[in-house]
Order: sequence, then C-alpha cells, then structure tokens
Amino acid sequence: MTAKEFIKKVLFIEILKGLALTLKHLFSPAVTRQYPAERREPFPGSRGLHALVIDEYTGKAKCVGCGLCAAMCPSQCIYIYTSEDEDHKKIVNRYEIEVLRCVYCALCVEACPFGAVALTEHYEYSDYSRDVFYYTKERLLENWNKYMAGQKGKEYFEKFWRPKSEDFRNSKEPHAS
Repeated sequence: MTAKEFIKKVLFIEILKGLALTLKHLFSPAVTRQYPAERREPFPGSRGLHALVIDEYTGKAKCVGCGLCAAMCPSQCIYIYTSEDEDHKKIVNRYEIEVLRCVYCALCVEACPFGAVALTEHYEYSDYSRDVFYYTKERLLENWNKYMAGQKGKEYFEKFWRPKSEDFRNSKEPHAS
C-alpha cells in the first residue's frame, strides 16, 4: 500500500467527496414530476395500449386471423379463435389480448402482414380488477377508433413500422427519388 492510498483510507476522501456531492444537490430544486398534476406527452411511436386496425375503405377489422401475431408473441398473451364461412374464408370469431402479460415488445405489430395490430400512444390505464385488462376484439376495435383513427393511424404505420414494399425492390432496379 502506498502512502497516497493510506492517506485516502485514513481521511475517508471518497466518503467526503460523496457527501460534498450530496450537499451540493440537496438544496437545488427537485426535478421530479408531480404525476397527476404534471403529465408528460407521449412521444411519437411509443408503445402503449393495443388496438385492432379498422380498414378505412370497408370499415371492418383488417385482421384475417392468420395467427402470426400470436405465434410471435414472447409472452403468449394473444389468443385468436377462427372459423370458416360457407365460402371457406377464415372468420375471426374472437381476438383477445391479456394486457397484463404483455411486455410491449411490438413483435405482434411487426409480424402482422396486413397491418392489423397497432400499439397506441395511450399508456395511462389502471383499474382494480384483472378482468378489465383482458381486451376482446370489440374493445380493441374501440381503441383504434378512440386513439388512432384517421390521419394518426396512417402516420403511425408510415413512420414507425417496417418492412414496407419498397424494402423488397430488386437491387438492379433504379431507385425512384
């Protein structure tokens, strides 16, 4: 042990430096937000409450029940129940998400080839019962109308989600500017 190290240990230099830092910040104003009174605005592209996308042309849900979102979900919180109609087309009878199990990774949004699942910017939701956080198809469609309808939904998919068709161009084709 050197003399310098010995003096540091005897005089508690590191502890005094820490105390000086604490005293310096002790009398400065707090930076904590007082949550109910001061709310932060969600940033664009943030991952909040789930929604099922409604097609603006048909007015129906875009989900075709392929199950890719449920297959990609690491927490296995998406449940899809389908059946066939007389034309042998798949019908989505029930689409359910158990929000309390979700880790908000957005793999469901990325896996959906039809752009039928979205994560809204709405992040403030709480309740006293677990049943409220089991979202059915109807509630997920309401979330789209409530938080993402119109131009906001278009911007969401345009700005934040890939891949898009232009990502799959032939590399020999010239890119249009």
